[in-house]
Amino acid sequence: MSAHGPPPPAAPSGRPDHLLEPARTRTGLALLHHEGSGSPCDVRLKLTREVLTIQKQDVVCVRGSSHGAHHRTVTLRRQPVGGLGLSVKGGAEHRVPVVISKIFRGHAADQTGMLFVGDAVLQVNGINVEHATHEEVVHLLRNAGDEVAITVDYLREAPAFLKLPLGSPGPAGDHSSGASSPLFDSGLHLNSNPSSTDSPSPSSPAADAPQYEKRWLDTLSVPLSMARISRCKAGTGKCRSGAFQVLAVDGVRTGVLQFHTARESADWLRAVSATISDLTLESMKMVNEGCSPCDQVVHMGWVRERLEGTSSRETFRSKFLALKGSLLYVFSTAPVSTLDWVRAEKTYNLCEVLFKLHKLWLADDGWLHEACHLGPPGFAPQRPFSFSVLVGHGQSRVFSVDLGSELAAWERSFQRATFKEVQRSRSKTYTCSWQGEMLCFTVDFALGFTCSDSKTKNVLWRFKFSQLKGSSDDGNARVKLLFQHPDTKQIEVKELEFPDLTAVLHCVHAFLAAKVASVDPAFMDSQSFARKSASAER
Repeated sequence: MSAHGPPPPAAPSGRPDHLLEPARTRTGLALLHHEGSGSPCDVRLKLTREVLTIQKQDVVCVRGSSHGAHHRTVTLRRQPVGGLGLSVKGGAEHRVPVVISKIFRGHAADQTGMLFVGDAVLQVNGINVEHATHEEVVHLLRNAGDEVAITVDYLREAPAFLKLPLGSPGPAGDHSSGASSPLFDSGLHLNSNPSSTDSPSPSSPAADAPQYEKRWLDTLSVPLSMARISRCKAGTGKCRSGAFQVLAVDGVRTGVLQFHTARESADWLRAVSATISDLTLESMKMVNEGCSPCDQVVHMGWVRERLEGTSSRETFRSKFLALKGSLLYVFSTAPVSTLDWVRAEKTYNLCEVLFKLHKLWLADDGWLHEACHLGPPGFAPQRPFSFSVLVGHGQSRVFSVDLGSELAAWERSFQRATFKEVQRSRSKTYTCSWQGEMLCFTVDFALGFTCSDSKTKNVLWRFKFSQLKGSSDDGNARVKLLFQHPDTKQIEVKELEFPDLTAVLHCVHAFLAAKVASVDPAFMDSQSFARKSASAER
């Protein structure tokens, strides 16, 4: 949960640590997977307004001097009721260490304040047990006498077997059956000598002895400015279910973060995405401060581009798109300095590209409203949210994002940036030909369509936007435009040929859409995915 307002006052001991975080900080638990590595580990996430921090548990010395690096030697006095007060799992026969898996409240191990679940047992009364079997360690601990010195080291990445259910496969009170298993708890919390009448008091650390605590420590910080979120499995277009990773602009990445429930994953995905969006807006403001009013950034962010016809196994590649002034910029890396803007991989004139939304459909042919807001059900669609940018000469570039809100933002921003460019430029002129004559075809926001002689500049014909009743093309260079005369209602056909017909048709579409929007802004809004997304969230 996010906190707002001034930082809370100091809390009494025992208050959950997430309530002690400064304002605008969010914390929560997750499971961290590193692709290609071993078992996942438990981590805590700390999200601030600029950074996502990965924290792992460790045992730290909070008072006194710590000897032997992270190793701790703790002396236990076996109690007649409760024994050593702990259970262990693991063993060399499974190539895992013997680890403390349970500490019983109020008994010997707990009263020392120096032992923790997740501690690997290294020595028992000076005998090294790092390569001992489970049964050997259990036997040594049960027969070590009333005073047992245990040397331990806390494992920051707890073994997966610690998450197995508690309990031994053998009878609870049978200490000599030899049935203990390294994957189950072997209890050392029962009295090993029931006939003993002595009641030694539990050992207490001396006043100057080291004191230890288990704490969450920062292990990785991922700056979120210009960062990106990925729910896509490497090399595929498939989304992960309930998991994602965050990748910083400098290459630092969190690894795949998985959550206990779809709701938690959705909440964290929204929170991190919102933080990145806020930082992107700040970056846009900084860029726009040094730009003229006609060269402002309208929107920018990370997308994934689908690669077509490549021999590589990779099917998607990350790209950074920006709608700035009259152009759509495509970058391989995010522009973090002013000089980076002249190093774009490709630029396209906004009036000559067409944004096309790829709809998602359910089995019953219904619109996938649920996925717009990431709330279960519908949290993890099988396909990402995609859109195409149709450019000159019939080319198409397909991009995808992970959130319905991102897709809605791109649709809204393309529309806004294109309309601004149309209103700024007011007209676009293209060279064309018909029956051997070189002509100029002009699309004008105020006048409509004009065709003139390229040499004399004499106007050959002119029609308003409202007079255009249809069009058809041969898919190559030739187009037929159908205009209706307002008085006679007759249709007049004009045929033209263009070097890049696609760019001209996209320009006509852009001017027509801008004209409609200037007359009836609500009409374009009613057609948008952004409006459908907002309706779904309500």
